[in-house]
Amino acid sequence: MLEISCQGRGLYDISREVDDWVNKAGIHTGVLTLFVQHTSCSLLVQENADPAVQHDMERFLSKLVPDGDPMFRHSSEGPDDMSAHVRSALTHVSLNVPVSQGRMGLGVWQGVYLYEHRTHHMRRRVSLHLIGE
Repeated sequence: MLEISCQGRGLYDISREVDDWVNKAGIHTGVLTLFVQHTSCSLLVQENADPAVQHDMERFLSKLVPDGDPMFRHSSEGPDDMSAHVRSALTHVSLNVPVSQGRMGLGVWQGVYLYEHRTHHMRRRVSLHLIGE
């Protein structure tokens, strides 16, 4: 289990923490499953070379699912509450990543991100499970 402290909306690169966990597990070849235990954040494999990608992702989703949209009835935790749930539904709450030579088998420009959809500080839990040899 990883605990991630998020300082508000945005993409948080958790590749290093996940890779460290995989390395300590001692599995050489297998499949890693990650699952975020929340309904207002998500997991993504995304480009990790150019920070403009994360900025553009946020601009796109802000336009697609604006905070405080009057069509949303659910707003008990603020104007970013329901939009965060919709963003989570449009992205992923789980990922499968191959493991090879004891490391995640990501491409050169890929990283694993926790995408926080709420606008204020949150602590998030990511469950990890590794199957292999």
